[in-house]
Amino acid sequence: MVGAVIVSKGRLIGEGYHHRPGESHAERLALDAAGKQARGGTLYVTLEPCCHLRKRTPPCVPVLIESGLRRIVVAMLDPNPQVKGRGVARLRRAGMNVIVGCLREEAEELNEAYIHWIKTGRPFLILKAAMTLDGKIATAGGESRWITGEAARRQVHRLRSQMDAVMVGIGTALYDDPQLTARLPGRAVRQPARVIVDSRLRIPFTAQVFSTKGGGEILIATTAQASKRRIEKLQRLGATVMILPIEQGRVSLRACLIELGKRGMTSVLLEGGSDMNASAFSAGLVNRLRLYMAPAVLGGQDAKGIVGGGASPASLTDAWRLKDVHVTRVGEDLLLEALVLPKPHSH
Repeated sequence: MVGAVIVSKGRLIGEGYHHRPGESHAERLALDAAGKQARGGTLYVTLEPCCHLRKRTPPCVPVLIESGLRRIVVAMLDPNPQVKGRGVARLRRAGMNVIVGCLREEAEELNEAYIHWIKTGRPFLILKAAMTLDGKIATAGGESRWITGEAARRQVHRLRSQMDAVMVGIGTALYDDPQLTARLPGRAVRQPARVIVDSRLRIPFTAQVFSTKGGGEILIATTAQASKRRIEKLQRLGATVMILPIEQGRVSLRACLIELGKRGMTSVLLEGGSDMNASAFSAGLVNRLRLYMAPAVLGGQDAKGIVGGGASPASLTDAWRLKDVHVTRVGEDLLLEALVLPKPHSH
């Protein structure tokens, strides 16, 4: 997430942001907008300008050196090992006044997914759920439509359009038959990849994901236990089938996320059910929670809780802890957002 503005004599004369991979970087767009007025001005940019060649666009540092800018203010250094201070060092060697760290925390929050991907090789995982106030995401029979209101559902579609992938387990795929697309009335939106974790390839060939037009690519994570005939059929339907390691009889979620990371995906929205959420938590893979809470109480021991699967820990000290908790109103519902703190023994 990179934005840039150029200021000269107290006036904003150019701005730009990086729209998508392979397109012009924020600094170049801001310079194009400023034109000759950039000379002597100051560039403010959220991420350290790039200097390496192993990418689809030319490096920004040489252009900045030639631009005539007097000063560059960088919010955060790029954690990518190919950059990591080299861009700033080259600018300074060229005699430019470079300041680093202004609004660093805000820039790091903006780029939490990218930073996590660079450091771990895995996409940043946001677990999203719609639930009642007592933490139930479905009735005992599996009914979950619709726990929350229209405003919350519209916000989820906007969130999907900002993610690299949306991921569900086979249970959700079989019961809800979701399209896993971002649908916002009146405008075309960026579509996330659709990931279905299906250890034995039980997904029906008639599932909506295969017939939905305009959706993102379909990736099905399975194991070597899957039928080769079904793999071939799914490939003919346009899906990419990923054969992944087994963990406790199922697809290893960690291996799945590593594979998605290798494919350049930096963020994944997990919209799974109770068991899938439990697997993600127990593997220490959940980075952020996004919980939509409806003003209702479902009750009952048999209704599906947000995190199912297995027994609860014996001690409160084994609970997953949250930080930076924010609660906002979305229509009739409440949205709770928080970072999930890793446990000391998690990878």
